Amino acid sequence: MKDPLLIQKASGELEPFSRAKLESSLKGAGASDEVIQEVSDHVEKWLHEGISTRQIYRKAFDLLRKYTPGTASRYRLKKALMELGPTGFPFEHFVAQIIKLQGYEVEVGQILQGHCVTHEVDVVATRNHHQFFVECKYYLSPGKNANVQVPLYIRSRVDDIIRQRRSLPEYKDFAFNGWVVTNTRFTTDAIAYGKCCGLHLLSWDYPAGNGLKDIIDREKIFPITVLTRLTLAEKHQLMERGIVICRQLIQQADVLETLGIRPAKMKHVLEEAKNLCSQVF
Repeated sequence: MKDPLLIQKASGELEPFSRAKLESSLKGAGASDEVIQEVSDHVEKWLHEGISTRQIYRKAFDLLRKYTPGTASRYRLKKALMELGPTGFPFEHFVAQIIKLQGYEVEVGQILQGHCVTHEVDVVATRNHHQFFVECKYYLSPGKNANVQVPLYIRSRVDDIIRQRRSLPEYKDFAFNGWVVTNTRFTTDAIAYGKCCGLHLLSWDYPAGNGLKDIIDREKIFPITVLTRLTLAEKHQLMERGIVICRQLIQQADVLETLGIRPAKMKHVLEEAKNLCSQVF
């Protein structure tokens, strides 16, 4: 029996190529069985020993874009989260939009007084006497994971803020929680500590079935960086104007004119965005 072909993960580790994983990712993007078969066959014939998962992804994306552009947009979601940079500021606003669409009032980049010192909090979310403080850990590389030091540090900061707020009459009967959100993954120790100390952790695929990828796809809260019709420079210009999700772009379509985008291209961009948010608009 032929040995499985080894491919290189973002972390640099080698693992056997899995056609099943490729097909699962294509299915998750909404590709039809026919397209999944076609793309997987093509990719499998094209592979060579030591090829990176990034190269495989790029090849699959190019093929998907050829067959079904809308599916290609969803398939590039993980990479799109990496493009909410190079600073973490757009990612903070993206997380705030996700929380806001769950019915919370949100504030971004707040300086809060703790019992001992002041703290800068990425997102403060409030609803019905429930308030939580969110730290957003944005990484440029998919191989970089949030280790146990992250929740350890956040737990101490959140506790200092909660101690102060519980002494204030305006926060009587409030319940407080801390969150840590990352665009990559948490290490096993980070997850174990988060569970133990009561921090809510949210990453690309954690909690299982309700990670970022699941919430984004289920609630149709796609970042504008998934759009294939816009250049990276145009996406950055939109993010500088506070537009980080496709819903905002649809609602504020006139902003595309200010970027000097031609009407024909504008039409395609909005069609792609509306297709992603089809159950909302």
